[in-house]
Amino acid sequence: MERYFGTYQTFRTASRQEAAALLGSDNLVGDEYTIDCVLEEGEHKAWMVNRFGERVGYFDPGFSRELSLKKAQDMTLVAILSFVAFSEQPEPGEYWGQAAVLGYTPREKAVFEPFVQGIANLMGKGIRPQVDFEGRAVDQIIESRGQWLPSNREPMPEKRKGMAILKRKRSFTDGLVEQGRKGNKGCYFLSWALMLGLVALIVFGLKACGVF
Repeated sequence: MERYFGTYQTFRTASRQEAAALLGSDNLVGDEYTIDCVLEEGEHKAWMVNRFGERVGYFDPGFSRELSLKKAQDMTLVAILSFVAFSEQPEPGEYWGQAAVLGYTPREKAVFEPFVQGIANLMGKGIRPQVDFEGRAVDQIIESRGQWLPSNREPMPEKRKGMAILKRKRSFTDGLVEQGRKGNKGCYFLSWALMLGLVALIVFGLKACGVF
């Protein structure tokens, strides 16, 4: 049985509602997602599901079918959000992004869980570590009990006309939100205060320009 699987894959959103959720604080760069593999109208569709149980994006049919087969082989699958983007084409524009998709055998859970967390921490900082490897690199993960991390980096996709990267690392406010998730109420309220302050500043600017 395959011990490990890793790749970067593009995902898309089914509606602007999902896109709005991706841009919010419930989906931070470096967040881990479970993968829900389903058949929709006879076509394989693998969804990324965030920690709040919400579907936020799906992979193309070919890769979705591949993930379905890996799940059937009892592999544990996880996706890690790398970035969120918007492209003007095809019209009327679409929100999409990339995630690192990792798989491992359940018997190696104690080894690969800290490895996945290490990859997620790097991605939260805007670093895209290489995840597509086998052989000796997988041995290093197991021998280090998940503490080994790759030094090679995965380049960002080529930026094209009409394409904008909206999220590619965690901001200071995202860090406060994460601390709030972990039970630090002070950071939680501070993050909301900062966001409300930003909204107030935007409104003030619009009024100064005569928009309101």
